Amino acid sequence: MTILEEIRVFVAESFYAATGLADDASLLDTGTIDSTGVLELITFVEQRFGIAVGEGEILPENFDSIERIAAFVEKKFSRERGLAR
Repeated sequence: MTILEEIRVFVAESFYAATGLADDASLLDTGTIDSTGVLELITFVEQRFGIAVGEGEILPENFDSIERIAAFVEKKFSRERGLAR
């Protein structure tokens, strides 16, 4: 399963309003999640993918849609792999 698919499954199972939501749809603007939902997403991402989300990274650019979350996780993986070399 891809990162995007794992995030999609988590969102669909965790947030009732996510049923049928497009991957690029705003989770906030559609009312799918609220501030508590953002915290749930961050916790899931940190635990599932083993990355740390900094305070300055909690932005709509990173967490407002399934696609944006997946891109953020992939970017964090790339950065961390680059530092590990």
